[in-house]
Amino acid sequence: MAKCEEGYLCDVCGGDVEEITESDLYLRFVIGMVDPETLHTTAERHIRCNPVLAQFIVDADFEPVSVEGDFDKQRLDANYVREREAIVSRGYRRLREVAHLDLPIVDYPLPEVRAAMERGAGQRR
Repeated sequence: MAKCEEGYLCDVCGGDVEEITESDLYLRFVIGMVDPETLHTTAERHIRCNPVLAQFIVDADFEPVSVEGDFDKQRLDANYVREREAIVSRGYRRLREVAHLDLPIVDYPLPEVRAAMERGAGQRR
């Protein structure tokens, strides 16, 4: 099968990332960690295959993820953890929302991320 016909394969487990709601790539895009210009060239993985980020999702519909070692959120600054939980959890909820909407990809990110992208685009002109 041609590479373009394989779909999105997780670069950690090799499995198919079937739904946008499972996508670490799109979660990172929605919260502003992936530039829209590099979205199509950035590796994909399941959210759960990136536990360092997934541990910050606090949502009743997402089974919590634990990380052992230095990157365990229990070992990080409490203010940092609160901020990361807020944005990553909002990003996860946004992914679930856009999965049911007919939006252009540029409208997927959180409002503040879209605003920053628009400011950046204006500065490049």
